[in-house]
Amino acid sequence: MIGQANPLAGFLTPGESTPETASLAPVDRILDAVRKHLGMDIAFASRFVDGRREFTHIRSDRPAPASPGDSEPQENTYCYRILHGQLPELIHDASEHPAGAELPITAALPVGSHLNVPLRLSDGSVYGSFCCLSHVPDRSLTERDLETMRAFAALAAGQIERELGDDKERREQAARIEGLLALNRLAMVYQPIHRLADGRPVGVEALARFPDQQTRTPDRWFAEAANVGLGVELEMLAVRQAIRGLPFIPAELYVAVNVSPAAALSPELEAIVAAAPAGRLVVEVTEHSKVADYDALSAALARLRQRARIAIDDVGAGYSGLRRILDLRPDILKLDMSLTRDVDSDPARAALARALVTFAQGISCRIVAEGIETEAEMKTLRSLGVGYGQGWHFSRPMPSVAVQQFLLGAATGDDAAPALPSPARRSA
Repeated sequence: MIGQANPLAGFLTPGESTPETASLAPVDRILDAVRKHLGMDIAFASRFVDGRREFTHIRSDRPAPASPGDSEPQENTYCYRILHGQLPELIHDASEHPAGAELPITAALPVGSHLNVPLRLSDGSVYGSFCCLSHVPDRSLTERDLETMRAFAALAAGQIERELGDDKERREQAARIEGLLALNRLAMVYQPIHRLADGRPVGVEALARFPDQQTRTPDRWFAEAANVGLGVELEMLAVRQAIRGLPFIPAELYVAVNVSPAAALSPELEAIVAAAPAGRLVVEVTEHSKVADYDALSAALARLRQRARIAIDDVGAGYSGLRRILDLRPDILKLDMSLTRDVDSDPARAALARALVTFAQGISCRIVAEGIETEAEMKTLRSLGVGYGQGWHFSRPMPSVAVQQFLLGAATGDDAAPALPSPARRSA
């Protein structure tokens, strides 16, 4: 399509929408555009499946005679007869064509003028049909209008093909997640958390590891699980697996488990935490997605706090705003590694870390810095008042037996390494 010959020019401007159309699916917007351009009453897209014509999208200013998902034998439809050459793609008056007039819908709707072209996928196969019709005959329709229909149909077919690809990908993701859940194929490693004043361990963070760790990272697994509605189930498996490592962690140290806001609201998490030894768990809430109901989340965390401490993970990234931190009343703030990295040489990062320390002190909260990789970063954070940290400067994440040996070796003196303040410190 070039120059002024583009039949879509002025109708589908990229990114342009009105409040009425912004929430519509792309195919619905395409149908509305062609229907209004041609002055037709109804526009729809359909697919052929198992010998039936099934509506997938229908647009009309008035109540339509069918809904998406409705279907009928395909041989009893205009779509099928046009595809097989029994009717033309452009019909000015349906009553003039015997193959159309004999269809019950012609008189019942009624059908006056009718334009219909196939929806073809990129491999040339026919997915279904793309149709506009009016209740009265219209002899002003031309071959140019039919070309416009074909252009809009090509846009719709491209969108449908993308959606089909997305559906296939989601099915593959769901099968992969379901298989992992069924077999409990999730391992946990533990990264020690140290007191910066003397380097002694105070706890560990449990981190998930998957069978294809080299090609599919944990964050991708959890994102895909959320995409197919299995995010909470996968997170609960990770929490259960993490708790299985408790016997390998010295009793005076805590184990931190990561959960999304959706998982924090889960009754299953509350049951898991209730069954774990009191005071041994820290629940880290990661805010990489917006929280719909902070009141509900705050109430859920208050219940969890009866047996565990609450941490806000990735402070300085995601959606962890200071006002939201106040709403959730955490015991611990986890300083995101994006702020920790190069804090010794970046005055802006150092200033922000110092401000967060002051903020944390004001709400009686401790700070744990993530991602400490160098001695210089550790010393700078300690000088800024950050009390605790973790990262490769101390150790990489380790399996349960290895972390047990590391922690026993790191503990010195007769007294056990102190954990962070107990859950009894706060009531809400």
